[in-house]
Amino acid sequence: MDASPLTRQNRPGSFQPKIHLLYEQLFEAHDDAESDFDDGFWREFFLLRPDKANLRRLLEHTSVDDLLQIQGATQQLFRQAVARINSGNGGADESALDTLTVFLNIVLAKRYTNPSSEIIALLAGLDQVDTCFLHFVDAIESVIGLGGSAEIRQKAVEVAIALTAGAYQTSLVSYFTHRDLFPSLMTNIDDPHQGLRPILLLGLLANYNKFELRNPYRSRFEDFVNNAAIQKIILAIGSVCSRSRDLYVAIQEDIEEGWTLSNTLKYIGLGVLAPSRSSTPTRIAPGIDDSKELFSTLPETDACILLPIYDFTNANKLFANTFITHPVDTPKNETPFSAFLSLTSYVLHHAYRSPRSTLYGHLNLITVRILLEDQSLCTKIFSPDFSIAVRLCRQRPPFLPKTSTLRPLAATLFDIAIDTITHNLRRRLSVPLYIATLNIIHRLLSYLLMTRTRFSYHWPLLWQTLLSLLRFLTTYADAIRHDPDLPALIDSFLAVLSLAVCSGEIFLPDNEVYDDLFYKIVENGHLLPRFKSAFSHLFRPSTVTPTTMDPHVSASPSTLIDTLTIVSDHFTSLLEEEKGKSSTFSSGSKNLSPKEVSRVIRKGYESLRVPETEGLERWVRWREVDEKGLVKKAGRQAVEDARRLVGS
Repeated sequence: MDASPLTRQNRPGSFQPKIHLLYEQLFEAHDDAESDFDDGFWREFFLLRPDKANLRRLLEHTSVDDLLQIQGATQQLFRQAVARINSGNGGADESALDTLTVFLNIVLAKRYTNPSSEIIALLAGLDQVDTCFLHFVDAIESVIGLGGSAEIRQKAVEVAIALTAGAYQTSLVSYFTHRDLFPSLMTNIDDPHQGLRPILLLGLLANYNKFELRNPYRSRFEDFVNNAAIQKIILAIGSVCSRSRDLYVAIQEDIEEGWTLSNTLKYIGLGVLAPSRSSTPTRIAPGIDDSKELFSTLPETDACILLPIYDFTNANKLFANTFITHPVDTPKNETPFSAFLSLTSYVLHHAYRSPRSTLYGHLNLITVRILLEDQSLCTKIFSPDFSIAVRLCRQRPPFLPKTSTLRPLAATLFDIAIDTITHNLRRRLSVPLYIATLNIIHRLLSYLLMTRTRFSYHWPLLWQTLLSLLRFLTTYADAIRHDPDLPALIDSFLAVLSLAVCSGEIFLPDNEVYDDLFYKIVENGHLLPRFKSAFSHLFRPSTVTPTTMDPHVSASPSTLIDTLTIVSDHFTSLLEEEKGKSSTFSSGSKNLSPKEVSRVIRKGYESLRVPETEGLERWVRWREVDEKGLVKKAGRQAVEDARRLVGS
């Protein structure tokens, strides 16, 4: 019998997916002459399911120099992927989108000597860049607007984000600004849970070179009046903010559990009789150190949506109005603005943990400031008709007072400002964050004064917080003395405190609250001379800055600190005089009762004389061009988070 022509092959130790072999062939170092792959290679390449993890590892371990050596292969990959996306072939187009997302996300994140020219060389070549990228933008726009399934459209958006975020410092993003993707992206926000990426892409494109050129997406933000689409955007924003906030709660639950039989038995020492709760998992981190580490990683990359929230609010009044007034879908849900304020509370509560948290918290405060500087919106913020419940962060003491009823939005904003001041006092103080926080308080008080509205709130907590800040600034003056933003911080702080002292009787609900403010000023009166001495270089006429106070304000910082000192000295002398009278007629305690203190303070109003302090309620409206540094910094952070988001 003849021998079989077939030969027996040894079984390999492990099987390797075919796509891995194709990746290795594609990215092997070879000359351009050897890098021309035939149609059969690409047909098989895009018919196989991509292994994104393997492709990522391969690209991460490939240096820039090695990539430039095989630029012929990378150019072919980019062109062939675009061709598959354009073809709309079921399966091949999805593989091309997944492959491009990973490829662009990793390759564009590498450090290049000449980013624009070298990235162009890798993707298209200098002679073909216009043709190649026009085809790329056409393909992406077509899939986003007319793609078959929602999943395919989302993948196309991710490819666009990967290119935009990776090439943000190059001219390649301008190919997107020359085309209008706005209508196509608006078709992808019907589902609030899928709206993050389209809204994020709009935000990134709207911020691209917006201070250097007229950005068409910025114009789109300004002119957008489709109320139905705006409501979909706002619902998507609310969904993202709720998810981002819940990540903080997953580390540490901060709502106390109500009455239960188990709690009662434990309270009276009969915990062994309490029913078992083994079926209820805890969501508190296992240790303090673990919690700190977890909190420092938040907010998650989803927080990059805070940039387009700011842009929409700053550019579009219809959006801002709808954002505040949008109702809840169901009684159990929170409004989108409630979710935004809740996330803001958690981010600012932990702002000191990382510069990234501080930056996003600062950006949200600017968004709130823009809303407060619109008279019609500010009216709604104070109106009981728009009262809502907002979950505020209570993960570290001192805790904000608990409230079980719906409250006007202004009360929540006061709470967030107080919590921000209280929990971020550090020697390395974030001065810009505190300026932004004081600006929020100043605009809230200014509205109350200008409209002569009496507003119910736990005001003593606000007085206590402001005077705690006074004590901190006085104690750690040397640590912040050379901060370039220090003059603006001192101006803002003195304007807020002086406004409350000089005009509080107009907007405070009763005399007791006003009396409490003056008593707290007296209690901390010894700090005022030390404060003035510590920052003496700021109380000269030449150092007055118009950054936070209106140019028409007649009172200088020197006048304001002198006013507070006069108030303190005046009431201190009256109280000491009353103490002397009490000790003359009584051999008991020399301390005055609360009623006696209140009586002395009210009597002292008649003889109190303070310098003229007109114009304290005025402020300078937010102008983006004046804070280009902050906006660009926020944009860079959002770009980095967007890159990480699509790369996860």
